[in-house]
Amino acid sequence: MEIDTDRIDEVVLGLLWLTLHDDRRAWKGHDWDVMNRLYERGMIYDPVNKAKSVVLTDEGLAKAEELFRALFAKSDEKAG
Repeated sequence: MEIDTDRIDEVVLGLLWLTLHDDRRAWKGHDWDVMNRLYERGMIYDPVNKAKSVVLTDEGLAKAEELFRALFAKSDEKAG
């Protein structure tokens, strides 16, 4: 089976929005390969540190909310 890593990355970025705290920090308990790809794409700052959370960039924060709404909101709430 071939895995679509772009779709996996989108789902993880959407889930990062779910766990946001302190404006733009999210728990980083996701696969390290995914976190590294999100870092390389400029969605998050370097996840390699001792913190249990990662910081989303401006672009990452906006994209994370967009993906969360598209992937997880009920149909009447997606437009909001």
